[in-house]
Amino acid sequence: MAKKILVVDDSASLREVVSIALRTAGYDVSEAVDGKDALSKLGGGKINLVICDVNMPVMDGITFVREVKKRAEYRFLPVIMLTTESRESRKEEGQRAGAKAWVVKPFRPDQILNAVSKLIAA
Repeated sequence: MAKKILVVDDSASLREVVSIALRTAGYDVSEAVDGKDALSKLGGGKINLVICDVNMPVMDGITFVREVKKRAEYRFLPVIMLTTESRESRKEEGQRAGAKAWVVKPFRPDQILNAVSKLIAA
């Protein structure tokens, strides 16, 4: 059974690029437009990994990670931050919130696939 990945970004084109790369690699992908939408899509279901932007309206990525980690069933859910943010202070804030990896845009699809494969066995 394919591993399920949730892609969270307010940019439809970015979600599409990431989703195509993941689906081509054999993952089951769902998408959310911001942190609040992503929380509603988790809903207790089985998700193996989340790829999330930092800067989004409604609920930003770091707030989303903090909220996810409060839920017992998702406490160990790996989260990759995919963002234009390259400041060390933001990376540290993301790590403290519970993010496991930080990929800076622009990126190559193989960078995402490498990060994913390190965090979940396909």
